[in-house]
This record gives sequence, structure tokens and C-alpha cells, in this order.
Amino acid sequence: MKRLTALLLALTILLGLAACGGPKPSGADANKLVVWHDKEDAVIEALSAYLEEAVPDLEIVFEKKTSLTDSLKLVGNDPTAAPDLFIFAHDKIGVFAEMGILAPVAELLGEGALADCLPMTLSAATYKGTLYQLPLYFETLLFMYNRRYMQDDEAPATTGELLDYMGRNTGRGRYGFVEQHSTAYYSAAWIHGFGDSIIGEDGTPFPDAQAVRDALAYHLQFVALMPGETEYSTVNTLFLEGKADATIGGPWMVPSARDAGIDLGIAPMPTVDVTGKPLAPYSGVQGVHVLKFAAEGKTEAVKTLLSALTDPAIGTSLALASGCAPANVKCYDDPAVAGDELVQSMRATAEIAVPMPNIPEMDVMWTVVGNLLTDVNLSGKDVGASFDAALAKASELIAAMK
Repeated sequence: MKRLTALLLALTILLGLAACGGPKPSGADANKLVVWHDKEDAVIEALSAYLEEAVPDLEIVFEKKTSLTDSLKLVGNDPTAAPDLFIFAHDKIGVFAEMGILAPVAELLGEGALADCLPMTLSAATYKGTLYQLPLYFETLLFMYNRRYMQDDEAPATTGELLDYMGRNTGRGRYGFVEQHSTAYYSAAWIHGFGDSIIGEDGTPFPDAQAVRDALAYHLQFVALMPGETEYSTVNTLFLEGKADATIGGPWMVPSARDAGIDLGIAPMPTVDVTGKPLAPYSGVQGVHVLKFAAEGKTEAVKTLLSALTDPAIGTSLALASGCAPANVKCYDDPAVAGDELVQSMRATAEIAVPMPNIPEMDVMWTVVGNLLTDVNLSGKDVGASFDAALAKASELIAAMK
């Protein structure tokens, strides 16, 4: 009888735990937070040093994942395998929100905690009206040039000036300007400069079809004066070896350029002559995402961590450690940050940059646009016919996702 009573009591406890979603952490476990990331060492070192002082009662364990998105898709919201939080770019928010594994961030923050975030970063972190990321910093593409060849007063204000410079300074193994013209991430700036986008907020591919056709045709003038091979390694090598006067590249190119002894200049993105709109690059916003089980089971620890990360001190530390452009506007008041040309240039570009789409349908568009650019820029196929085929393919693939 005692054994039966014990078994019934154990069964009752197990059922109770299951109904509550499993045992809640207690003691040290409640104050331990596992954070997945794919960031460079300098970023994590800055975060670790800051958090050791800011939240000494919490144990923050950073784990690097080279295939973070694939790993999250496998573990989902499983508290025995998933992290409590992860640091990643905003563009996969839609995928994870649709999986149902993300917790809304705003309700875990105090009132006014986001007041100093750049609007662009909050827009990037929002999916279907809900904020799923606490933005920390962002990156944008920049117009960079080698002052040995292009003087400051020659930095083009318009695409017409850029084309003229390229015509006068391209030939015999030297290029006036190079870019990854057949990669969707880079060419998006030209489409934005014609007033359209690769995909609309509602998942419609190429909302203004004619604007995209016009952008592709216009861009061909520049492509004709660049090398046919424009992978990252080719563009990077041409610029670092002084064989290209200017390029559009990310902040990750800057350390290599400086190490190569290049007197690096950074200028605003040129304005498209025929539209009056600037070449507007994509922006990637890096920040903290919270898994649902952690928000529910380790609420106080998660709130404490997020609160600490809203302090401008961490944004300043990241800017100084790795050239990150902070999401918090107050960071730019720091004299050291204010004097960093790279960070300030990204801050200025944030006024025109377009956050990478964070909707699941964008996964389709990366491939479709890449193939379209290859057809038009590298294979010399007709712009109109190639675009029509790409639009049909995108529509087919997106419809299959519904």
C-alpha cells in the first residue's frame, strides 16, 4: 500500500511539472544564462568584461556557433538543448518568430528603455508589430576610397560623377571603382536608389517592377567598367593592392585596408542622378533575442541582463573594441566614438540605410536576385526577359511557402 501511495504521489508530481512546462530553475541555475552567438572575439570580450561588472550576480556563458540559425532550427524552444538567449543579426527574426520560439522583448524591459535607440534599429528588430530583438549595434556598407588615387574633392556626390571618374581612371589593370555588382546584398543599394525594394513588407517580390528594370539597366553602365569576376575576395584584393581606387564595402574591410597602408577615405553614398535618391545599402542590426522558455522560466535574470545592455556604456565599449556602430544614440556623444571616422560614417549612413528584410520570404529572394544579377551582369542576357523570369520564379517559390 505504501508503494502504491508513493507511486501515485510521484505520478502526480510529474504530471504537475509537465503541466507547468517542466521544472523551473532555482538557485544558481536561475541566475545562469547561456548565450549563443557567431561574433568575433573582440565583441564577446567587450561584452564579457562589461557584464562581469554590470551584473556580477549573473553567470553569463557565451557559446559560439558557426551555424547558429541551423542549430536553432534543430533545437527550437527545448530548454535542455537551446540557449536562453542568442546574439545575431535581425534578418532571421521572422523565421524564428513564425517557429514560435522567440519572446517579445519590449515587455521584458523597463519603461523608456528603448527611447535612445536609433529608429532604424527598432524598425529592423520588429516583425508584425512586435519587437523581438534588443538592438546593440549595426553595420552598413560604405563608399570607401584610396586617397593615393582619389582625392577627397574627387569623391563622387552623384552616380554621374562616379561614372565619369570610372571612365577616366579605368584601364591597363586599374579600376576607378569596383563592387560586388552581382551579389544581391550589394546590388540592393542600386534598387533602393530607384525607389523600389527586393521584396515588400507583405512578401511581394519587386513591388515596383519597372523601377527594378530601370535600376538594372542603369547599373549596367557601371558594370561594364568593372571586372567580370566580382566575388568578395576579388574586390577585396583589387582594393587592398591599389588596383582599384574606390569600392563599396563593409566595415570589415577597414582593418585590412589600414594594415595594407592605405590612406582610407570614407564618403557619403552617391545620389542617383536620374532619381535624386541616394544609393541606400542594406543595414544589418545585431542584437539580443530571448527564447520563450527563458523569458518564462528565468524572467528576473533575463530582465536584469537586458536592462544592463540598454546602458550606452556597452555600445561605447563595442564601438571602441571593434568599430561597431552603436544602436544607442547617446554613445555618439562619447569623445572617442565621436572621433572614429568609421563609426560616424555608419551613423550617418543609418539615416538612409534600409534594414535587411526580416520576413521568411526573403530567404527565397537572395537566390532569385543572385541568379537575376548573374544573367544580366555576367551573361549579358536581356534585362526585361531576365527580370520577368525572376519575378515569376520568386512568385512561385513564395506561393509554395504559404
